[in-house]
Amino acid sequence: MRILHFFKTAMPETVGGIEQVIHHLAAGAARRGAQVDVLSLSPNPTPDRQEFGGYTVHRCHRDLDLASTGLSLSGLRRFTELSAHADLVHYHFPWPFMDVAHFVTRMKKPAIVTYHSDIVRQKWLYRLYRPLQGAFLHSVDCIVATSPNYVMTSPVLSSIEEKTQVIPIGLDRSHYPEPDEKLLAAWRSRFGCPFYLFIGVLRYYKGLHILLDAARQVSHPIVIVGAGPVERQLKSQAQELGLRNVHFLGHLADADKVCLLKLCYGVVFPSHLRAEAFGLSLLEGAMYGKPIICSEIGTGTSYINIAGETGLVVPPADSGALAQAMRVLWDDPAKAAQMGRRAEERYRLHFTGDRMIEAYMDLYARTVARHAKQPVQAGRLKN
Repeated sequence: MRILHFFKTAMPETVGGIEQVIHHLAAGAARRGAQVDVLSLSPNPTPDRQEFGGYTVHRCHRDLDLASTGLSLSGLRRFTELSAHADLVHYHFPWPFMDVAHFVTRMKKPAIVTYHSDIVRQKWLYRLYRPLQGAFLHSVDCIVATSPNYVMTSPVLSSIEEKTQVIPIGLDRSHYPEPDEKLLAAWRSRFGCPFYLFIGVLRYYKGLHILLDAARQVSHPIVIVGAGPVERQLKSQAQELGLRNVHFLGHLADADKVCLLKLCYGVVFPSHLRAEAFGLSLLEGAMYGKPIICSEIGTGTSYINIAGETGLVVPPADSGALAQAMRVLWDDPAKAAQMGRRAEERYRLHFTGDRMIEAYMDLYARTVARHAKQPVQAGRLKN
């Protein structure tokens, strides 16, 4: 089977939550015998074709960015070529240019969509886009949500629930490097005491300004790993507040991030808007057996983190509640350790990479077979 993933950005050029999910899916399908292409846009598509993780990444020049939507004429041409050879196209929503490409190129192959997030910020433009979105989502074979929470709380998904199924995002711990003792010791010496950890791209919906307000109310060290659009504002806020317990480390290599995941007391994830549909770094915290703190925003964050079992869940945009949650865990190490163990158990039961990939492989096979009007064994791909 030949699978084409289509999204505006892709690894290794860009590393974000959706890009990581695409990478895990593409590499996992390739290991299971599928031929996988990933098509994305880039401001500098050199090289325009790259072998990566067992699959092929294709890049087209991004001609224009309009309201965070990349546009590309060459992307339409390349999508036509690649989809013609694909057995199935796997779209990743939201990206309005993708909807346009689907209809302009008259793509007729089996197609599924992973619905990563509602459109939250562009409210006025969304009113113009909504008819196209509806036509696009109704035209594909299946829509995949990443958590049952998101299906229940999304006005879009709840209206087309009959076309929607849930496949949670999964991670494979074997993909994470095992740092040597020297690197681990270096990080241990830098942060000699326990600390809370945040990992992620610094975006507006991550709620890090709320975390900084909470940091004023506690003395616990807080380590922030990542870079992004609001980095400058956050550092200015921390300086204005005189925060000495917050450490911005910027972008780090995977081995360094693993060290910090192993050493941290817990993972704090203050995202306060529905643009945060899942929360991969929450899942990373669970994978490494850490108690986790997040906000209740009706998305996958509180599907990964079960309140009172694997960690604590607080109201969104409430710095006081966030600070109190950090104090509660900090003051009860035995309870924090127990929650960390339960978080890891939940990861192993529901969120491993193998579970996610097998579920998608089964969906791919059923979708292609339905188009071909021929039976197929569940979980098996026909080459």
